[in-house]
Amino acid sequence: MVVREECFIFASEEKEGGQKPPRFFPDVIQTFEIMIENSRVNELVQSWISQRSGFFIVGITINPLNAILVEIDGFSGVTIEDCVSLHETIESALDREIEDYELEVGSAGLGQPFKVFEQYIKHVGDEVEVLASSGIKVAGILVSADNSGFFLKVKRKIKVEGSKRAIEKEEDVHYGYDEIKYTKYLIRFK
Repeated sequence: MVVREECFIFASEEKEGGQKPPRFFPDVIQTFEIMIENSRVNELVQSWISQRSGFFIVGITINPLNAILVEIDGFSGVTIEDCVSLHETIESALDREIEDYELEVGSAGLGQPFKVFEQYIKHVGDEVEVLASSGIKVAGILVSADNSGFFLKVKRKIKVEGSKRAIEKEEDVHYGYDEIKYTKYLIRFK
């Protein structure tokens, strides 16, 4: 709930004919908002996740106007019913009259950059696109991921001595998380 306190100053201006109509001007507008803590929403989401298998938090953001955005993902995907269930869980624990919030629960976007380690694990075996810090984009199969980084199987053209044509060779390339700008699932339409 947003509480506003407005103070007005009475002012009079002399108009034509000597009349002084009253006018009101907002002098001070103070807004006191009860901010919802990120940790509180995180606890609610973690509680919901603990009762299910294969889900993880991608992100929780709360802006100064108490607009809450919760992004989840799951190793087997996320359904609309999952989002509705989580929405109801969070909403039942918050008081809209006191906290005046807006709540949006959704799944991580399919073509969006990965935000958490679990997304790398989920997409092992899938084709991904990596934008290296150097600005070079590389597409390949995500082979594995751990705390230090991930391996990507990429195809490279290599010039063989004595041959007119370059041959394609697969190799595993390691990327540290600090060496990339983003990694995202690569959507291909065939």
